[in-house]
Amino acid sequence: MAVVVVSGAIANKPFQGGEAWVRLSWALGLKRLGFEVWLVEQITGATCVDETGAVVPFEESANRAYFLDVVAAFGLGDTAVLVLDDGPVTAGAPWEEVCDVAVEAELLVNISGHVRSDALLRRFRRRAYVDIDPGYTQMWHEAGGDPVNLLAHDLHFTIAENIGRSACGIPDAGLRWIPTRQPVVLDEWPTAPAADDGRFTTIASWRNPFGRLEYAGRTYGIKLDEFRKLIDLPRRSSNRFELALDIHQAERPDLELLRRNGWDIADPRAVAATPEAFRGYVQGSGAEFSVAQGVYVETASGWFSDRTARYLASGKPTLVQDTGFGTVLPVGEGIVPFRTMDEALAGADSIVADHDRHARGARAIAEQHFDSDIVLGRFLEDAGVGP
Repeated sequence: MAVVVVSGAIANKPFQGGEAWVRLSWALGLKRLGFEVWLVEQITGATCVDETGAVVPFEESANRAYFLDVVAAFGLGDTAVLVLDDGPVTAGAPWEEVCDVAVEAELLVNISGHVRSDALLRRFRRRAYVDIDPGYTQMWHEAGGDPVNLLAHDLHFTIAENIGRSACGIPDAGLRWIPTRQPVVLDEWPTAPAADDGRFTTIASWRNPFGRLEYAGRTYGIKLDEFRKLIDLPRRSSNRFELALDIHQAERPDLELLRRNGWDIADPRAVAATPEAFRGYVQGSGAEFSVAQGVYVETASGWFSDRTARYLASGKPTLVQDTGFGTVLPVGEGIVPFRTMDEALAGADSIVADHDRHARGARAIAEQHFDSDIVLGRFLEDAGVGP
């Protein structure tokens, strides 16, 4: 059986069920296609913390415990390993076995270039970088240096499907970018009826870890900038909007502004800390409403959220900020894009007025465009790898 190694951040992003799904979907999807799949993650000692955020030894960390719990829950415990720094300390399989697997593997699927250590990278015969932060990845590279180690990879994939088209403002950084999508293992995401079809939700961070992006004399905003443009949406709509929002309590003025304008605020740690809880929150919603990072929108990148793909799979219509994805995905039924406040208001009313039609459209889009069998089959073909 051919071996593929998937790398990405689970332990590095503990208690974020949606982030875990990104990596799990690649691993579980490739396993469905007949591969022996290993999930390998690196973490540094300085980022090992307890549940309060205090730095603790690796063996006592919440990161390690979270990683082991997640992989065990999805049947990956025997082929998953968390590596401390550059090894040889690990959780899961021993370092020596990880090194042997790297040599044997047909491909490293390196999501966001998470494995950066030469001690591991050099052992793989073929390395594929999977870019899920388009704009940041390419503009950082263009600005000088190679902060995410792009040049250590043989193949470069991106979920910004418009890169290379004249309308897209993201540079190619001198590399050939192969379009791909975030896979959804549909068996893990069945359709689910909602108790309240008029409840729009999303799970989001008010600030991303990178901050605003500056490139070629231009500054691209972050998600909070886009939310602020639509701050009075709930007050102007007859529909209910809820954000499971990761926002620091120090940003009290923003929290008060959101609540004053009618947003319901949930704690993502309470409702979506594990993959199972995240799935339950999505499937208990009527639909999704969300904005995107400024760089995804302003460059017409074609970026599409993995979270939104999971709403679609669950039969949840999505009202999402337009990033140019209409060039590659059907819109208007199941996916309703918006650019302005008026479009967002009209889109919400359209979804609620004909929810069943939009729900059927949502699931159909997931089956046709995000099914892991289809997405990963094409990915493997582009990578020149077979089971």
